[in-house]
Amino acid sequence: MFKKILIANRGEIACRVAATARRLGIQTVAVYSEADATALHVEMCDEAIAIGPAAAQESYLKIDRIIAAALATGAEAVHPGYGFLSENEAFAAACEQAGLVFIGPPAAAIRAMGSKSAAKTLMEKADVPLVPGYHGENQEADFLQQQADKIGYPVLLKASAGGGGKGMRIVEASADFKAALASCKREAINSFGDDKVLVEKYLVRPRHIEIQVFADTKGECVYLFERDCSVQRRHQKVLEEAPAPGMTAARRAAMGEAAVAAAKAVGYVGAGTVEFIANQDGSFYFMEMNTRLQVEHPVTEMITDTDLVEWQLKVAYGLPLPKKQHELVIHGHAIEARIYAENPDKGFLPSTGRLHYLHTPAAVNFETVGAKSNRIDSGVRAGDAISPFYDPMIAKLIVWGEDREQALLRMGQALAEYQIAGLATNVAFLARLIKSAPFASADLDTGLIERNHDVLFPAPQAVPLAVLALATAVLLDAEKGEVAGDPWTINSGWRMNGLCKRVMEFSDDAGSTALNLTYQPQQWLLQHGDEHRTLTDLRLVKEMLPNPSQKNFDAAKVALRLDGKVVLGTVVRTQAMFHVFHAGHHWQLLWRDPIAHAGEAEEEGGRLTAPMPGKIIALLVVQGAVVEKGAPLLIMEAMKMEHTIHAPHAGIVEELLYAVGDQVIEGVQLLAFGGAEDSK
Repeated sequence: MFKKILIANRGEIACRVAATARRLGIQTVAVYSEADATALHVEMCDEAIAIGPAAAQESYLKIDRIIAAALATGAEAVHPGYGFLSENEAFAAACEQAGLVFIGPPAAAIRAMGSKSAAKTLMEKADVPLVPGYHGENQEADFLQQQADKIGYPVLLKASAGGGGKGMRIVEASADFKAALASCKREAINSFGDDKVLVEKYLVRPRHIEIQVFADTKGECVYLFERDCSVQRRHQKVLEEAPAPGMTAARRAAMGEAAVAAAKAVGYVGAGTVEFIANQDGSFYFMEMNTRLQVEHPVTEMITDTDLVEWQLKVAYGLPLPKKQHELVIHGHAIEARIYAENPDKGFLPSTGRLHYLHTPAAVNFETVGAKSNRIDSGVRAGDAISPFYDPMIAKLIVWGEDREQALLRMGQALAEYQIAGLATNVAFLARLIKSAPFASADLDTGLIERNHDVLFPAPQAVPLAVLALATAVLLDAEKGEVAGDPWTINSGWRMNGLCKRVMEFSDDAGSTALNLTYQPQQWLLQHGDEHRTLTDLRLVKEMLPNPSQKNFDAAKVALRLDGKVVLGTVVRTQAMFHVFHAGHHWQLLWRDPIAHAGEAEEEGGRLTAPMPGKIIALLVVQGAVVEKGAPLLIMEAMKMEHTIHAPHAGIVEELLYAVGDQVIEGVQLLAFGGAEDSK
């Protein structure tokens, strides 16, 4: 077996590979950019080599620097992880030329499957069923539109060299085709350096089912069953599970055999995933093959009791597959939830910032592969930052159950215990998604989220009294005995005549709310609307926090009684912001300090700002342009995705403050925009 390998990746991916290597006694070398100098994957490996600036194009995508690092450290092989250079034919070839083993498929197999168009031609010859579409070389806009018209709308535009949901557009009508094509090609060239696209029939209510295949150098190839990855947003996976609900033995065998045929058609070696799009009636069509390990591979490991990274290392070393097809069986059900730094209520806009507070449910990590308990794969810790340079994934939460029902219950429980403060996350959204009737009943398709928008994106709810009480408890504790010997500052609310009364004003997305607080001996009377409760037995246990970046930042486990009923929660305070975690929910409350509050500046009219750090990639208007409400003004690229800034109302573009190619920080004004009266 290899004695030392280099891991050409970062974050959770590199940590995952390093964990298996450590278990097998293999030394590991990490590579890192300037932004990742203190990252977890650097600590987990035996050695670490700096390879360049924060931008991936200047570090993790620099083939020559990675090869040089491997040679300098005496690594025998390179594991590419998933993402970055994992499906790069030139990288695989460069490793081979340098005398390094590429822990992945041969360069020829990557080349064959790297182009979606060429791959479909190969699959057609191998009798693998294909979706109707055009996969040829002619990329003229008029010609592609003619092909789309012939196929029939809706159609799906896909970057030929793409993956991960990048460079994909659904086109509903011929009139929308060219605008969608331009956007698709722009994203494709930025993400993959290749703007070639293919056009396919877009299936209504399809399921996304993929087959894990594995081949060795001896000519053997097996499939490790399927994963259902239908639940997606923006063509990117949100939840994955194995096995696929409703899968029959006959259909599983048919899809597995088709996947093996696809792998053998290109002389495949190592771990690969053949992705199919399936109709509700059970028919299925080849979509693409990912020539690498998948992000969602843990659910396969859970149900097959395997370590797929260990398989990769053994196969790359020239050993035979650890198991034959008849030895592979399914045990139970596994579900994976991708926990992202993003705001689902704002179109899943990626979020950047520091993980001020991070509490996870009890779980094993990726070193205990196959364990029948919760598993968390992550490359970050409390105190780490999510930067705009890389994918905003915080962690993957994987649960296992004897059956799907038990796995759902465990996932719901684990998400309720996941607590993150410091940036926006999708944890609450995932909890709603898991409990939603369509997902719970396995009524799955790639449009599930859009079809159930109102259920999954409910209007903000009024803050419960218990949550207000928990936030208030932290304020009361902070005020306790502020000045020794001064009776006016102790939180008993002592007054010479009468009772001390206060109004605690908080606000959140639902608006402002007031809690009337009356101090009484050994207790407090709370009034919120028509509710009256007595607060007693207040107890706080402060938590130690890693490298808090702001003053007045703390966290505490809080216990109290409201009319004798115990209320438990965690409260994380960042100055006037209170993050209250209670009963599986996360509430963000802004406290209006009556003393420190000096008024809030009103939002300036016509000021359009960057929703997050990114780059200006297109200006859609010129200075002096008169536009209607909702008109697109410019396009930003951030976190490898495009974000269009629209006019908030009818008016005139007074000034463009940035040019195409400029980098901007979050919150900066992008252009000056006048009101409708200015355009007259």
